[in-house]
Amino acid sequence: MRGDKLFLFLVSFFALLIVLLFVLFFHQLLCNSIPTWKRFGLSFVFGKSWNPLRNDFGALPFLYGTILTSTLSLLISVVLSLGIAVFLSEMAPPRLRDVLSSLIELIAAIPSVIIGLWGIFYVAPFVRDHLQYWLEPLSFIPLFSGRSLTGLSMLTAIIILTFMITPIISSIMKESLMMVPEDLKEALYSLGARRYEVMMKVCIPYAKIGILGGVILGYGRAVGETMAVTMVIGNSPVISASLLSPGYTMAAVIANEFTEATGDLHLSSLIAVAFILLVVSLSMNLIGRVVIWKWQKQSL
Repeated sequence: MRGDKLFLFLVSFFALLIVLLFVLFFHQLLCNSIPTWKRFGLSFVFGKSWNPLRNDFGALPFLYGTILTSTLSLLISVVLSLGIAVFLSEMAPPRLRDVLSSLIELIAAIPSVIIGLWGIFYVAPFVRDHLQYWLEPLSFIPLFSGRSLTGLSMLTAIIILTFMITPIISSIMKESLMMVPEDLKEALYSLGARRYEVMMKVCIPYAKIGILGGVILGYGRAVGETMAVTMVIGNSPVISASLLSPGYTMAAVIANEFTEATGDLHLSSLIAVAFILLVVSLSMNLIGRVVIWKWQKQSL
């Protein structure tokens, strides 16, 4: 009994410690960004200008770049990850499944700075010399208008982010699909269902909570990714509809300017950007958690 009580106390203490650390972190960001909120108010969130020399700061270009690149990369990655997960869990031979699963996990462990260098030396030239020419017939669409002279653009960042989050999402999706009871699948097969019907009517609905969990984790990684995106996005605080234009993200501007910020307002504005990034990440996770709770209630 004493051991059980001690164990309960320890795990409860660690759980509350995590909550306390998060509250302190949230409090520190909010307090250190107060000068910016007093100076600009909510217009800081919607301001388009970022000029440290004039003490004119607005976070909208960074918010726009973060949401656009992470969301588009997530949409592409979810399709790729689901296909990878279905193949590994249902179609691949056991030996091939083990090899590919290990390879995917190794790709997920590659440091972001290495992926950033790969983006600079290979992905950016590919976008500049080939991909943007293939997209010229679609130049009437604002997303593909214009041209990048260096290849450093939001499209390059989207490709890099897709490469980074796909192994994470696909691994979680695969594990979720592997947990589907064989009895359920065999029952539908016995009724004459095809593999596609079994996947759509049994496997994916059964594993949807785990699949959504992987999507949330991947989106959080995309939103908060710093080094790789900083190296390939072009780092220009502008708002452009074209993916071939350079952009900026909240994590990138903090990494680039935090050590060089000399003015108090400049430093406070960077902390305010970090605060917005925290709120965005927290909001996305809460939305995903609410959806998971609703699905769990429906399944009970």
